[in-house]
Amino acid sequence: MSPGGTGCSVGLLLTVGWLLLAGLPSARGTNVTAAVPDAGLAHEGPGEGEEEMENNDSETAENDAAPETEEDVSNRNVVKEVEFGMCTVTCGIGIREVLLTNGCPGGESKCIVRVEECRGPIDCGWGKPISESLGSVKLACIHTSPVNRFRYMWKLLRPDQQSIVLENDSAILEVRRENHPLAFECDTLDNNEIVATIKFTVYTSNELQMRRSSRPDTDAILVFVLTIGVVICVFVIFILIFIIVNWEAVKSFWGAKILTPEVQSEQSSVRYKDSTSLDQSPTEMPGEDDALSEWNE
Repeated sequence: MSPGGTGCSVGLLLTVGWLLLAGLPSARGTNVTAAVPDAGLAHEGPGEGEEEMENNDSETAENDAAPETEEDVSNRNVVKEVEFGMCTVTCGIGIREVLLTNGCPGGESKCIVRVEECRGPIDCGWGKPISESLGSVKLACIHTSPVNRFRYMWKLLRPDQQSIVLENDSAILEVRRENHPLAFECDTLDNNEIVATIKFTVYTSNELQMRRSSRPDTDAILVFVLTIGVVICVFVIFILIFIIVNWEAVKSFWGAKILTPEVQSEQSSVRYKDSTSLDQSPTEMPGEDDALSEWNE
């Protein structure tokens, strides 16, 4: 190899080496710069993963809680309509049913929710004894169960005078009959408030006997009228059943009854025609004789 060629090859090698040395730092810088973002991404990756895991956990919790929330909302959205039944009394204290007309279990149209107390006007007027005899009578205040829940105040009423408060504070009062009628009043109190009042008249023994003796006449008349009405109703029902069972016979019977007047009318018309023909025949005969005599002549 010539010295010139050796110098060229050495110079070429130096040039290539210098280029390699100059390019190596740049390549390292590139790798470093490329690695830095990767490190950043790697540093940010766990945070994002944690955030994603937290988001997933929150979404799962929300999904788990969603049905309960929807049920709660649906239950809150159901409008429960309540209807109150009739009170068992027209005055004083009674009970009534509370009915649910919307939202009943099992799809029922109405269901009883509870039974509650109801109240009417305080004054119940004049009542009747619960039992009576010729010697005594038992009177009862207005109350509901339990009896000891209320307080009772019995009064003996006197005309044009102040009433007398009796010592009896129970719901039942037994009174012996006197020689003159007596009037009693009972006030039912709940928390020192009058919720019902009722009056009673206790007649004497003679008045009670007179009232009982006057009742049988009225009762006898009422029983007689009811008996007659029942007998008439039974008779009408029996006739209707007989007509239904024997409808064909009844139909033929009424048909015969209807046809009989028609046959009689037809027979009478035929008889009338026969009688008129018989009446006209003698008058026509002389005319024929005259015609025959004229012909003979």
